[in-house]
Amino acid sequence: MNRYNADADDFYVNVNLNTEMELPNGRDTVLHFFEQMRKGFPELRDFQAQENGDLVLESDKEQDFFRSVAIEPRRLVSGCTNPESLADAYRQHDLVLDLAPHLLSISLLDCEALDVSFGFDFTYDGNHDEVVAEALGVGSAFEGLLEVPRARKVVNFEPSLTIALDESCQLQARLSIETRTSAYQVRTGEFGDDQISLYLKVRQYWGNGPDMSFLESFRRQREIGEMLLQESIIPRVVRPLAQVIASR
Repeated sequence: MNRYNADADDFYVNVNLNTEMELPNGRDTVLHFFEQMRKGFPELRDFQAQENGDLVLESDKEQDFFRSVAIEPRRLVSGCTNPESLADAYRQHDLVLDLAPHLLSISLLDCEALDVSFGFDFTYDGNHDEVVAEALGVGSAFEGLLEVPRARKVVNFEPSLTIALDESCQLQARLSIETRTSAYQVRTGEFGDDQISLYLKVRQYWGNGPDMSFLESFRRQREIGEMLLQESIIPRVVRPLAQVIASR
C-alpha cells in the first residue's frame, strides 16, 4: 500500500495543464494522443466523448486503483487514484506532459498554469463540518462564536489557505478542505455516506516564465508538494482528521 493511503480511504495525485487557447479536438489528433497513452498504460482503454465536449480515456472505475486522462476545452487533466506508489502516478503524468506539447500543440506561450494536486478522501456518515472543527480547531478568533448561548452545531467549516512560494507570487500552494454536509442533514440527523476531501494544490502560473519545460516544472512542484505533506499537512491535518473520524 502507498504510505499516503494509510490515513485516508482514497488518495490521489492529479495534474492539470490549464491553457489560454482551446485544445484541439480533431478525431485524428485526439485518438493518436490517447493511443500513445494506452501504449504506456494498457489499462487505459475506456474512451468516452462526453456531452459537455470533454474527451476522456480511463481505466476500470470499479477498481480501487484508477487512472484517467481528459482533454477539456482549455484544460488537459491527468488523474491517478490510489496508486501503488507516487512513482507510479508520476510516470503517468510525466508521459502526459511529455506528449502534450507536440501531439496537442500546447506551447509554453499557451500555458496559463500547471497544477499538481494531492488529495485525501475520508468517508464519514455524520456532520463533516463538526468533525473538521474538532480535529483542526477553529482558531482563537472564532472560538467565542461556539460559546454564545444560541450556538448549537457547526454547519459550515471549510478552511482554506494559499501561500506564495516565490517573490513573484507565481508559484503558490493551496490547502483546502471540502465538506459535504447540508443544514438539512444536521437538522434531521440523516447523514449520507459522503466523503470529506482534503486538497493540496501546488500551482505554477506561467505569465512571463518560468524558464523551464512542463516536465521540469512538474518535477519541482511535486517535490514541493511532498515536502509540505510530510513536514506539515499529514502530521498536523490528515492524521488529526483521521483520528477524530475513527473515534466516532
